[in-house]
Amino acid sequence: MKNVKLLKKFAAAAAAVMLAGICAVSASAASKTLVVYYSATGNTERVAKVIAQTAGADLFKVTPAQPYTQADLNWNDSSSRVVREHDDEKLRDVKLAETSVKDWDSYDVVFVGYPIWWGIAAWPLSSFVKACDFTGKTVIPFCTSLSSGLGESAALLEKAVRGGSWQKGRRFSSSVSDSEAAEWTRSVLK
Repeated sequence: MKNVKLLKKFAAAAAAVMLAGICAVSASAASKTLVVYYSATGNTERVAKVIAQTAGADLFKVTPAQPYTQADLNWNDSSSRVVREHDDEKLRDVKLAETSVKDWDSYDVVFVGYPIWWGIAAWPLSSFVKACDFTGKTVIPFCTSLSSGLGESAALLEKAVRGGSWQKGRRFSSSVSDSEAAEWTRSVLK
């Protein structure tokens, strides 16, 4: 009789563990992921699309109301738009075409991608994160750069926003392979 009672308790405990595992899988399967990005030259966009495909995520492209031209992006020209914005922080509040993401509240994980400009996130992405409430979301920054590292860019973005659980970010070179970006994405979503 004792063995039967013990067996029933063991079976009940095993069933509870299995049910908890099923519930955990269901919860993670129900989470939604979004990749928000600004790309000036296409490098960040390419990485963002690999991340979205790997994560099964939706994409949202941040677009300035007044798009940057090649001349605007010429950081070697002291009169170019990016140099003027760099030199005068008041000009960095870039008006965006759209900051409202459809079903924003349904996303649990948000990747934010941007090029590095003078060691910080490109201003259009900064304008986007300042406009949104990240409360309850896991935020994973990534950036692209020819030579600069991630630097303080992710920490500065985190300070500028409301809420969110900010994770360690990653800097990708402009020549990063799709497989490397995909491997990183899988590693941060574990």
